[in-house]
Amino acid sequence: MEWLNYHHLYYFWTVARTGSVTKASAELLLAPPTISAQIKRLEDSLGEKLFERSGRRLVLSEAGRLAFRYAEEIFAAGREMQDALKGRPTGRPSKLLVGVADVLPKIIVHQLLEPAFHLPEPVQLICREDPPDRLLADLATQGMDLVLTDSPMSPSMRVRAFNHLLGECGVAFYGERRLAAAYRRQFPRSLNGAPVLLPTESSALRAELDQWFQSSGIRPRVVGEFDDFSLARTFAEKGLGVFASPLVLDREMRRRYGFARLGNIEGIQARFYGISVEKRLKNPAVVAICETARQRLFA
Repeated sequence: MEWLNYHHLYYFWTVARTGSVTKASAELLLAPPTISAQIKRLEDSLGEKLFERSGRRLVLSEAGRLAFRYAEEIFAAGREMQDALKGRPTGRPSKLLVGVADVLPKIIVHQLLEPAFHLPEPVQLICREDPPDRLLADLATQGMDLVLTDSPMSPSMRVRAFNHLLGECGVAFYGERRLAAAYRRQFPRSLNGAPVLLPTESSALRAELDQWFQSSGIRPRVVGEFDDFSLARTFAEKGLGVFASPLVLDREMRRRYGFARLGNIEGIQARFYGISVEKRLKNPAVVAICETARQRLFA
């Protein structure tokens, strides 16, 4: 593999930026012949002439203009890295890479992540959605800042990461208004034989619902199972079954989507976690997400 000599590139970039070897010499505190020799070595390694003579002036060749554009990006990125590591503003959006467990309601994900957009420094959000175990396996190798999920990371996973409880809330059953009216009386016994839309077994809520059904002696008619909460909600809008939703979304379920609440499920809590490789959170966006969730969303 051929390696680029960044010292040589820096000398070239300085000459191109200042307009002459003499000016670059004064800035770099190096003798002009030294700079010229280093640029010649860069040209030899690239196999291209970077400068051409125009009278007594040096001008960039076509290859030189291309190299200069790349050099501008390379050294700008270097300055930004230094600023970011020292906590100084970088002048461009910082990237926030978040893994989102596919079992989470998208409305809650939006509410959790929104505080990152209200920071003094702009943030560019990159969301990756996958099953929780796959996200956690890739947490460190993919450089993710945070993984949002509905359960803590299992001790059996060989990943050095830390669970941060963002909050918890109760759970209730909702349904299309006419369907909800038919099963609201004598809730929760009314769910015996009722059409129900459930999360799949990959969801932590599903395990709690199954246990609750069993301990309560309730045997619903399972119409469908869904990884995606939004898809289950769409089926519920068509009146195909009732479904369980975290109470933190009660207002959205009733006012935005027009569902009616059948009743709260006693003894079940929906929990939400942020998992990161940092025990003590430092990323300003991640800190804002976690603090807002605890102090406002789930307060």
